[in-house]
Amino acid sequence: MTAALQVRGLSAGYRTPVLHEVDLDVRGGELVSVLGVSGSGKTTLLRAVAGLHPATAGSVALRGRDVTRVAPQHRGIGLVPQEGALFGHLTVARNVGYGLHRSERPRRVADLLARLGLDGLADRMPHELSGGQRQRVALARALAPEPAVVLLDEPFANLDAGLRATVRADVVATLRTAGTAAVLITHDQDEALSVSDRVAVLHEGRIVQDDAPGRLYAAPVTEWLARFVGDATLLPGESDGTLASTPLGKVRHGTGLTGAVTAVVRPEQVALGEGGVSAQVTGVEFHGHTRIVRLLLPDGSAATARVPASDPSPRPGDPTTAAVTGTVHVLPTEPCEWR
Repeated sequence: MTAALQVRGLSAGYRTPVLHEVDLDVRGGELVSVLGVSGSGKTTLLRAVAGLHPATAGSVALRGRDVTRVAPQHRGIGLVPQEGALFGHLTVARNVGYGLHRSERPRRVADLLARLGLDGLADRMPHELSGGQRQRVALARALAPEPAVVLLDEPFANLDAGLRATVRADVVATLRTAGTAAVLITHDQDEALSVSDRVAVLHEGRIVQDDAPGRLYAAPVTEWLARFVGDATLLPGESDGTLASTPLGKVRHGTGLTGAVTAVVRPEQVALGEGGVSAQVTGVEFHGHTRIVRLLLPDGSAATARVPASDPSPRPGDPTTAAVTGTVHVLPTEPCEWR
């Protein structure tokens, strides 16, 4: 099946290169997040795909049509900017229907407003809307012409935490119902992992891993990714191919790597007070339904455990024991070899 969006070898920059030979595919109906820190090239990628910034190399195709040199307004892309960028002098209905043929405008506008919970707001002006309502209107306007793909540029970043979750859920549900391919630009790891079919992590202008959220979290391909996507304790180890000896004891991995490895241990894989190596609690953080417990291991390494908030809470300075449960991910540390 032809991808809704296909990016190949895309490079772009300003006075210096920012993007370096980026490849990205988005299938019809798929939501892909591009995740990265500030300065990683996320906005440049969005602008280059939208045609708002020239590519220095590579190509952009929509539904099999090369649009690399096509003007933005003729690409068939819907864009939801961070601030919504509504026309301040137009009503909600006229914002959503902007650019639609007059005959189809009333039906399409009414349908999108209903989908996004904006019934009764058609005659409001943008300044009369809340931040969440403005973002919903911006999405409705982007979806109105039935684009090949919708690009969302950190659309929830300026909303408060409670409103952000609600608006995000509504936006994602609307995209799913419409079956529209979408690319979400974000620096929020929890957001990317929770709503996406795939997450492409952009680092220094290159995509370092493009994977399903569960796979990205469970099997990051580099130590940098392991630290960036979720909390992780990275420990040196010596592996026989299935077990690795680490400061947290022997851990099972089964990757086939032998020799020096780095074990990626997630906080939820560390059990306290059930045997294992001795440890000292150095800090405890309350996070609602869980607590994060910081540990000092006998060799001086630090580790982190995530425990249910209902469990008895240790205090800084308390002795405990720590053991790894389940199977962990390991990365090669030179020298190493594959069996």
